[in-house]
Amino acid sequence: MKKLLAIIILMASSTCALARNDISDYSVEEAMSTPKLSSAIGEGVSFYFGEQKYPKVLQNFGEFGSNKKTNAFGKSDKAACQWAFASAIKSLKQRAEKEGGNAVINIRSNYKGNVTASDTTFKCGAGAIVAGVALVGDVVKIEG
Repeated sequence: MKKLLAIIILMASSTCALARNDISDYSVEEAMSTPKLSSAIGEGVSFYFGEQKYPKVLQNFGEFGSNKKTNAFGKSDKAACQWAFASAIKSLKQRAEKEGGNAVINIRSNYKGNVTASDTTFKCGAGAIVAGVALVGDVVKIEG
């Protein structure tokens, strides 16, 4: 029992040594083209990042966010970040469908309250155990 307690204390105190939070940019196009993302989000809702052009907005349902984390243990930062991104996009899609929209426009990264817009990249924080992606965008109904 004492050995188990000692191991638990050692593991708890060593988490600081494992703690890291590397914030990096990853390609939206590359992440959107992965088979796991395609299967996770399906069809019916379009996504427009940063200042990408989109068809005329017929109705705006408001701004919504998604903050998703995934297990990064044993995965590359890129793989973990793409999976977290897929979860965040799926969440935005579900919100769009719930509100009656067919698109999410002006999608921006919102990592720890720092909002950044890019047409081509998203931000992801990756650590030894967890990776996370936070996105915010406007759910709308567009022409088409």
